[in-house]
Amino acid sequence: MVMNLEDKVVVITGGASGMGRETCLALAGQGVRLVVGNRNAESGEALLEEVRALGGEALFRATDVSLAADCAALVQLAVGSYGRLDGAFNNAGSQRAFSPIHSTPDEDLSEVLDINLKGILYMMKYEAAAMLQSGGGSIINNASIFGLKAMPDTACYVASKHGIIGATRAVALEYANRGIRVNAVCPGPIKTPSFDRVTGGDDQMYVGGVPMRRIGCPAEVSNAVLWLLSEQSSYVTGTALSVDGGMSAQ
Repeated sequence: MVMNLEDKVVVITGGASGMGRETCLALAGQGVRLVVGNRNAESGEALLEEVRALGGEALFRATDVSLAADCAALVQLAVGSYGRLDGAFNNAGSQRAFSPIHSTPDEDLSEVLDINLKGILYMMKYEAAAMLQSGGGSIINNASIFGLKAMPDTACYVASKHGIIGATRAVALEYANRGIRVNAVCPGPIKTPSFDRVTGGDDQMYVGGVPMRRIGCPAEVSNAVLWLLSEQSSYVTGTALSVDGGMSAQ
């Protein structure tokens, strides 16, 4: 797809793995100037090599999105290096072991909410401020099908993802007439390293619950992200776009 994104400046968190990595590589092919945040610095540096091998341009900063200072610094890296911020894919997330709420460790509750929800709020705060100075932009938050549905033994994860969709809608309304669009993508089961950790590598574990009877691939999410970043979605804001093989329709 040609999205006319060349020379746009886009921040991506959780950019070194899974859906984030796939989106970085897709954007590199569109001529986007990438600013990538990831907790694991080694993985982040490896991603830079992949982007540059494609002829793309990227910067990397080790980033823990649960820390407001790290989120601010990542956005500042984009603005300080390129003078503007045009887009963002807030993709970083965490999921802990499944457990009923009465036996979920306090530290798991805190970590999941700090990374998944507070991290999105921090990133949007600094991205919106930068985009107001740049004349507008597009922010995409990675929620989940579990921002729309629920599953037992995942209360803190489900709460964080529902919160992302609520925050996405609220911030979309705040900036709807100021040139900033804010949307969420809600992936179903997608073949990523995180998915493999949950399933033990069994790609068929959740297929029975997917109307299309297959799991998705990261490119099917990155295609949606690129569309939402582009002007092809210029009248779309405040939406939660399901990329889930029909699961949320059930």
